Amino acid sequence: MEKRRTKITRNYLKHPAGSVLIETGDTKVICTATVEVGVPGFLRDAEPPRGWLTAEYNMIPGAPNERFRRERGRVGGRTMEIQRLIGRSLRAVVDQELFPGYTITLDCDVIQADGGTRTAAITGSCIALYDAFTSMLKAGNIEQMPLHQWVAAISVGFVDGQPVLDLCYEEDSHADVDMNVVMTEDGRFVEIQGTAEAEPFDDTQLKILLKAAKKGIRALIKAQKKSARIL
Repeated sequence: MEKRRTKITRNYLKHPAGSVLIETGDTKVICTATVEVGVPGFLRDAEPPRGWLTAEYNMIPGAPNERFRRERGRVGGRTMEIQRLIGRSLRAVVDQELFPGYTITLDCDVIQADGGTRTAAITGSCIALYDAFTSMLKAGNIEQMPLHQWVAAISVGFVDGQPVLDLCYEEDSHADVDMNVVMTEDGRFVEIQGTAEAEPFDDTQLKILLKAAKKGIRALIKAQKKSARIL
């Protein structure tokens, strides 16, 4: 099993503190990290002081094979679930006490969708976040790097009885089992989302999927660090 080709373009946009275009197969996601002074109300009196990290996810109407209406006002349930997943995944690898008084928003905009948009958003956002923290360090806004390790995500599943890594849309739509896995650089899981679309899967199949996901995520983290020139 091999994952799809991944291409990472850093500093993709001019204004954000961190910005990345991540391409996984035919899926393309722009991930940006914006730094703002201030924290949400529930953190204003926190002791010790802490920063906050949150995420927003959006898919442009022309990203999938058929146009859909833009989400205006309240976002849909799928969008909300993905935003929370991205936020959880990145908060798992940062020390919020090292950027007190700041809010960092990760915006993930899917400009072309062919499966794996949420996993690509997590992988790309980690790089954008690293660049944002690097900018804050250079500006003297923080004293230490809050990102203590890398995190990435990938999809995996069984299609026609065969394990497949990094599913495209066609594979995902016909999968017997599909799963999204988020894992840290040291091999710990942040989240595992797995569903049987037909027959339930057993322990042996689960082990096969997790082994493949680990291999794919390790390759993604290597690509992240190479793009950030820290290998």
